[in-house]
Amino acid sequence: MLKGLVASILVVGLTFAVTQSALAKHHEPGEATADQPLSLEALAVAFGWDLQGAQITAEKIDDGLYVLFGVGGNIGVSIGEDGVLIVDDQFPQVMEKIEAAIDSIGGNGIDYAINTHWHFDHAEGNNTLGPQGTTIVAHSNARADMAKGGLVNLVIAKYRQQAYPKAALPVLTFDDRMQIHFNDNQIDLMHFSPAHTDGDAAVWFRQQNAVHLGDVFNNAGYPFVDVDSGGGIDGMIHFCQQVLDAVGPDAIIIPGHGPVTDTAALARYIYMLTTVRSRVADMIDQGMTLQQVVDAKPTANFDEVYGPETASLGFVNRVYTSLAQQ
Repeated sequence: MLKGLVASILVVGLTFAVTQSALAKHHEPGEATADQPLSLEALAVAFGWDLQGAQITAEKIDDGLYVLFGVGGNIGVSIGEDGVLIVDDQFPQVMEKIEAAIDSIGGNGIDYAINTHWHFDHAEGNNTLGPQGTTIVAHSNARADMAKGGLVNLVIAKYRQQAYPKAALPVLTFDDRMQIHFNDNQIDLMHFSPAHTDGDAAVWFRQQNAVHLGDVFNNAGYPFVDVDSGGGIDGMIHFCQQVLDAVGPDAIIIPGHGPVTDTAALARYIYMLTTVRSRVADMIDQGMTLQQVVDAKPTANFDEVYGPETASLGFVNRVYTSLAQQ
C-alpha cells in the first residue's frame, strides 16, 4: 500500500512542478493573474490534465463494486440488477469513456450519480448526466454551492466554478445521513461535519464494506482544505475519525484521489492531520505569521509519505487559515 502511495506522490510532485511552470507561462497580457481565476481549459493545461485524451481504467473492488480512474476524482461504481450507481462523475469531456468503461464491466447507462462534494473535478459530469436523466444525489450544501457557483481557491491558482443549470443539480439531498437501497445493497451517505468543504458526503457500500470519502481523504498527497467553501482542519479530522469508527477495521477505503487502500492508511492519515494541526496551532499561539509557519515546515517528518508539502495545494497555508479563523 505504501509503495503505491509513494509512487502516486512522485507523480503529484512532478505534476506540481509542471503546474507551477505552466501557471507562470500561461498568462498572456490581460489574462488572469495569480489573483484572478483561470478558465477550466487553462486550469487543465496548468495541471497537466488531458481532458480529450484521458484514458479511463477500472479496478474491481468486490462483486458488483468497481472504481474508475481517469482525470479528476475517483469514481465508485455499483453494478447489479437494479442498474448502475456511481459516486462522482469527473468531466463531460470524458463521459463517453466513463460510460464505455461501465459497459465493459457489465453496466448499461448510469441511473444514479452521488456527488461527494461540489468541486468541478468530481461533479462537472453532472452537466452531461443530469440532462440524460440520471438522478443526482448530494449533501444539501453541495447542491447549494453548485446552484450558485463560486471561486475555488486552490492557493496556487483560482478557478471560478460556474453555477450549474437546473438539469445538472442534485434532485435528492440530505443533511446528516441518508440510505439508498440499490443492487441488494444498503448504501449509506454520511455527513459528520464540514471537512474538505461544508457539503461533503462519505458513501458507504455496506455489502462490500467499502467507503468512498471523496476529497476528505486524499491518498495521493496532502489534502486540500477548502476553507473558502466552509472546510476546516478540525472538521476534516472529525469526519475521518467518525468514518473510521463507523466502518470498522476491515473496510475498504476509496479516496477522492490516489489508490484504493485500507483503514490502516486512513488511521495514519488522521494521525498526520492531528499532528500537523497541533503543530500549526502551537505556532499561531506563539504569534508566528503564515509565512513563518510555512517556513518552519511543520509537515517535515510526514513528507516522505505525503509530500513534499510544496507539491500540495497549500496544505499548511489552509491549516493555518482554518485555525486562524476560529
